[in-house]
Formats: sequence, C-alpha cells, structure tokens
Amino acid sequence: MNEPGTSGTGTSGADAGVGVGATTDPSGPGTVRRRPGGRAARVREAVLTAALDLLAEEGLARLTVARVAARAGVNETTVYRRWGSREKLVLDAMLAGSDEGIPVPDTGAVRTDLADFARSLARYLATPTGRAVARAAALGSEDPGLADAWQAFWHSRLDQAGTIVTRAVERGELPPDTDAALALELLCAPLQTRALLGHRPVGPELPERLAGLVLDGLRERPSPRS
Repeated sequence: MNEPGTSGTGTSGADAGVGVGATTDPSGPGTVRRRPGGRAARVREAVLTAALDLLAEEGLARLTVARVAARAGVNETTVYRRWGSREKLVLDAMLAGSDEGIPVPDTGAVRTDLADFARSLARYLATPTGRAVARAAALGSEDPGLADAWQAFWHSRLDQAGTIVTRAVERGELPPDTDAALALELLCAPLQTRALLGHRPVGPELPERLAGLVLDGLRERPSPRS
C-alpha cells in the first residue's frame, strides 16, 4: 500500500485524515490532507494494512480495534487517538484500499475513461481485499454503527470518480445535466453484484460493454415531458 498521509505526529483529530496521499477526511467531508511522511505515516500505513488484512481474512464482524492494533504492532490507545472509533477506522481502511486499487483515469475520452475505471474495479473486486471492502460496504447499511461510514465511503468514491463525467460534460461528450452519480452506479453495479453473489463471471469484455451501454443510455435519454 502506498504510504497514507496524516497532518502531523501529535494525538489530535488532525491525525485522522483518510486514504492514500491527498484524500477525504471522514470527520469532515471535503477536507483534504497531504502526506508528510515520517513515523506517523508508517504507523498509519501499518494500521490500515492490518485493518484491510483482517477484513479480507475474517470479515467485518470480527474486526475490532484491539485486533487491528495487535496485528499492526501498536497500542490500542494509539488507534483510538487517531481514528476515535472502529467505524472511522473501517471507513479509512476502505477508502485507502479503494483509492489505491481503483484509480480515476483521464484518457481524454469518456468511453475509455469509463471502461478503464470499470476494468480497475473488476480487478480490485477479484482480490480478497476488494471483495472484503465490497462486503463491508454492503453490510454497513444494516449496522447502525456503520451506517454513517458506509454513506461516507460511497459519497467519497462517487465524488472522486464523478470527475470522469464532469470532464466529459466539459468536452461536450455528454449532456450538461448528466447525473454523474447515477452514471457511475449504472457502470459499477453489475460488477459489484457479480463479485458479491458469484452467480456469473466477470469476463474481460464486460467493462467495455458496460461503458458502452451506460454511454448509450446517457446520450439517448428521452426529453423530459413539459
């Protein structure tokens, strides 16, 4: 995993920035934090790696702050100082894993951007970590303690990937009123469904087909009735 960032080595809430590099803070959506390096970053990387490993190996139900701390080789109090709760730690770990595994492409064309994004998602969902993150996100809505983390995870990912649609609108490839979140949900949902249910394989041609279907739907929308 790339070395995730913090805002310092102290014990304030500023240590709880999210993800890899410059990413979203779970305690304040939209806040961007940058990576300074040093011991704080190494501890952060160890904790997030431990959390993702436990998610992949045993699932969300058995993930506790104590077990993550033990796996990472740090004190449990260190984890609580930085993240404050199990829920924020889970959110941070899921964002860090997906940020690294599913980069947002910029190829200069919306079709290839969508296809590349779908391919990255398919590859990520084929890994133990990707499947664990997808299951944890899906289960979050059923667990009141994780509901906010689940919502923050999806909003963050959709906001980041939404730049694909924003750029396409600016280039004139898509209508100005295109719903970026809906477009990405249409692109990603079949891949996530197949990964979670395992009822059908994700063939190498599927990401390209999904990109084409989504674009056809966005461009051929009927005009709203007056």
